[in-house]
Amino acid sequence: MAKNTHQPPTGTRDVYPLDAARRRFITESWRRASVLHGFEEVDGPTFEHLDLYTVKSGEGIISELFSFTRTGGEKTYALRPEFTPTLARLFAAKAGSLPKPTKWFTLGAFFRAERPQRGRLREFLQWNVDMLGDDSPAADAEVIATCVSLLSSLGLTPADVRVKVNHRYALQQWLVQRGLEVDKHADLFKILDQRGKLPEADFAAALAPFGFNTEQAEIFTKGVVRLTVDDPAHKGPGPSPEVVDLTFFAQAVTPLAQQFTQMGIIDWVDFDLSVVRGLAYYTGMVFEVHEASGAERAIAGGGRYDNLVELFGGPKTPAVGFGMGDVVLALVLQDRGLMPTDAELLDRAGFAPDVFVISNGQPESDEMVRPLCAALRRVGLHARHTYKATKNVGKLLKDAADSGAKFVAIIENAQLATLKDLRSGQQDPAPTPISLVPEMIRQRLGM
Repeated sequence: MAKNTHQPPTGTRDVYPLDAARRRFITESWRRASVLHGFEEVDGPTFEHLDLYTVKSGEGIISELFSFTRTGGEKTYALRPEFTPTLARLFAAKAGSLPKPTKWFTLGAFFRAERPQRGRLREFLQWNVDMLGDDSPAADAEVIATCVSLLSSLGLTPADVRVKVNHRYALQQWLVQRGLEVDKHADLFKILDQRGKLPEADFAAALAPFGFNTEQAEIFTKGVVRLTVDDPAHKGPGPSPEVVDLTFFAQAVTPLAQQFTQMGIIDWVDFDLSVVRGLAYYTGMVFEVHEASGAERAIAGGGRYDNLVELFGGPKTPAVGFGMGDVVLALVLQDRGLMPTDAELLDRAGFAPDVFVISNGQPESDEMVRPLCAALRRVGLHARHTYKATKNVGKLLKDAADSGAKFVAIIENAQLATLKDLRSGQQDPAPTPISLVPEMIRQRLGM
């Protein structure tokens, strides 16, 4: 056999049937959580005009994008690295006719031209959830509750993952009170955003130019608490002294904590002063979802961006949202044994047949395999048959079981077939007229 010299591009994935079933499991979980919380699905093109991204992030972002000019063309495009600019463009185009608030979600392929590594690829699936037109803490909490709902539905618990919340505006106000000029905030935020990648000593040293000594730097590494509000039904720990002393922070996040408590998700939340998110357009609450052990990259991240729609030509519109990629989420589920088994995945995706049709090896039985499959499919059943030349019924029964089929129909002759339930192992004592097989299978499947 000739060696295959054609490999997929670096940072991309070849998707075989089981891989597709895993992705479908994740995307259908995303869709279910979105609809459950009242979000409607939207989408946009997988490539946009390059300036859609540079108007928000500047020319520096070009190195992170897959950008191109069509041969013979003049306009420069880029594969979408995120959905928020497209979302802002979509909203701005029809803002006057859209409900307030507008609740949208999307899921699809996104692209980033960066070095691939564990948890980060150049092509990936991403789920985006956004709520526009509501500037209340309740809207922030509703978006985060949607994210938590997804995590919980997949079997994750507050012991597995933490939702780390901060408030950028409040943090900026505090920095100003400490005497740090506004024009230095962006550089400080870059350091905070790299906290997980730096040894603790290096992180503390990087904060020194901004007026934090080693002891003071601990506010960003040890100022993580589970803030609670007065709620007789809640028995969690109260705020730590570090946060109580930070009046600016407590005032900003207490309304959020109240909403988290009302929605029953406060136990998932840590208030973390070091979470700032790298993108400059965030204006208030920001959050990231991390595995509790810190072994993986962020599972999700987002926050409030109240100025972005206006930047794209729409009316001033408060907005909050997040994105979640499939790569890290799949790693976390697999590492914790929460990804369904291969057989379960195939069944969930509809790849496991309802009926596998085989012949007993006689010529007249062979002739009935395809007609019976056609009859089964006409009534909405997933039917398969073998393409092998073997007449060995035992081997064919094994193939049927390996496919995940629920039933097997063994054609005995031109008129009769024996039904066997592969889930229970029970086989009918007498053959059934072939014409009745489709309806019998439907009844046994409760259809």
